[in-house]
Amino acid sequence: MKNELIEAGKIVNTHGIRGELRLQPWADSPDFLTGFEYLYIDEKPTKVLSSRVHKGCVIATLEGVTDIDAAIKMKNKVIKVKKADIHLEEGTYLIADLIGLSVEDAETGEQLGRITDVLSLPSNNVYVIQGEREILVPAVPEFIVETNLDEGYIKLRLIEGL
Repeated sequence: MKNELIEAGKIVNTHGIRGELRLQPWADSPDFLTGFEYLYIDEKPTKVLSSRVHKGCVIATLEGVTDIDAAIKMKNKVIKVKKADIHLEEGTYLIADLIGLSVEDAETGEQLGRITDVLSLPSNNVYVIQGEREILVPAVPEFIVETNLDEGYIKLRLIEGL
């Protein structure tokens, strides 16, 4: 199944001697990683026994990781989550779902290109659109008219100079 699992973070270190792991979340907020019953490591489901946010990371206890020796073996592994288990607020999207969307000008219908990247900046995300030229568009309601993942497009309202 295409994109059933998506990368959500990385095990960056151990925490204590009882097998707890320090996870670096690849999300807007570390809370994101605390909401999953299973994390996928090496494509295998691993039950989360406990998780909590600590200094911008997540401290987690995973089934089968009961001591420091087992925890050390997990270091630097990428964590994936099942896409179906992710519950997003209305109007929010996974970056992985936005990459590749066709982009058109909402007023003229002109095809502007495709989203090739999403830059995460402190103020807001910025869509990188590659077409005849590269266009950078802030991902804010003033510019986004419609996002349709099912049909594979996004419509933008552009301003002069963009």
